[in-house]
Amino acid sequence: MNQTEKLLQIEDLVLHFNTARGPVQAVDGVHFTLDSNRAVVILGESGCGKSSLAKAILRLLPRNAGTYGGHIYLNGKDIMQLDEEEFRQNIRWASISMVPQAAMNSLNPVLRVGEQVAEPAIIHLNISKEEALSLVKKMFQHVGVPEDFINRYPFELSGGMRQRVAIAMALVTSPYLIILDEPTSALDVLTQANIFNVLKRLKHELGISFILITHDIATSSELADDVAVMYAGQIVEVSDAHRFFTAPLHPYSKKLMASVPRLHGDTEPEFITGRPPSLINLPKGCRFADRCPSRFEKCVEEPPTVEVDGRQVKCWLYSSGA
Repeated sequence: MNQTEKLLQIEDLVLHFNTARGPVQAVDGVHFTLDSNRAVVILGESGCGKSSLAKAILRLLPRNAGTYGGHIYLNGKDIMQLDEEEFRQNIRWASISMVPQAAMNSLNPVLRVGEQVAEPAIIHLNISKEEALSLVKKMFQHVGVPEDFINRYPFELSGGMRQRVAIAMALVTSPYLIILDEPTSALDVLTQANIFNVLKRLKHELGISFILITHDIATSSELADDVAVMYAGQIVEVSDAHRFFTAPLHPYSKKLMASVPRLHGDTEPEFITGRPPSLINLPKGCRFADRCPSRFEKCVEEPPTVEVDGRQVKCWLYSSGA
């Protein structure tokens, strides 16, 4: 399968979870596009649906998954139309892989890391264990893990090395896209910088696309080509990284950027008043209105997604209908 310029297109993706209190609308009509050899960062506060979006893309659905639908086009093919077996064989970990938030929790403590990284290659590439272990050594070189670590157990590795092993596991089948869910949240600042240097090099050398899920604005700027801001289950802004980090559009995006401490200047970091709405009892109209300093009477209605100089923003401030 040849890659097209539009690697991934997500249209009206919905994932709700059934609970005793009612459906949790974790992903509620998400749209965005990712080109080949690009990295998009999904920003937002905890609980806004970022990790649920990753689960929805990879079809990693818990038992209480309720409404699940929409369209996910990978290289022009709607993978939502595939049955579970086709998806498992051809998409999950073959074309799209994932680096989870806590590497130690995703690695089996009683298996050597080399065997764990080799397993996806054996299953999806249909190669022998010896060939897979040889491929693992190459992946370890890519991510900066010493070759002799192939026979070590996860508890014998540092947190940074375990994270590199998780990245190697995501790389071993040569996927088109890797989803990174808070890949450096439990690591110190220097290790975070080293991991992002590895990711930038892999993107350049192997031409892989990334979706980076995070709430850490400062580190996300290291990898981002594009930024999508998520709030209360919806994407409220999509922009190229340069313009987003210098001049965001949505009031929520502006508040997020204003909360980042600056090395230079006398501007004090700001905070966002209030708290995100419950994904069970979502407000009518704009979901950010109760916390927004720019709200006005039109915000009681659902805002449209408006294009502004090639960027998309879901806000009445930019709509001619206001």
